[in-house]
Amino acid sequence: MPYVDGFVLPIPKRKLPEYRRIARKAGRMFKEHGALEYHECVGDDLAPGAGVPFPRLVKVKRGETVVFAWIVYASRAERDRVNKKVMHDPRMAEFVPGKMPFDIRRMAWGGFKPLVTL
Repeated sequence: MPYVDGFVLPIPKRKLPEYRRIARKAGRMFKEHGALEYHECVGDDLAPGAGVPFPRLVKVKRGETVVFAWIVYASRAERDRVNKKVMHDPRMAEFVPGKMPFDIRRMAWGGFKPLVTL
């Protein structure tokens, strides 16, 4: 059964080009190590409605937007294997939390088992 890691994070709009470069590098690395899909999306329609809007979830500040991302794996075991390889990849040295173009403390993430897939 497929497995998905999901992420929601705030990012300063002015840092989106830098983040895009980092996301492309990360995505290639995850796919090289076995991820099936890698997606990074930037907020477009984030108006409040029912429930908790993403901007409130990650405490978006003035000049920031939201990135919603997910990675698909063949299974949870495969996700664990891929993540272990990615974390030990020498290229990960570039992804230092204090040097990322967003506040990692406000990022929300988790692993998910698909409930419905059509």
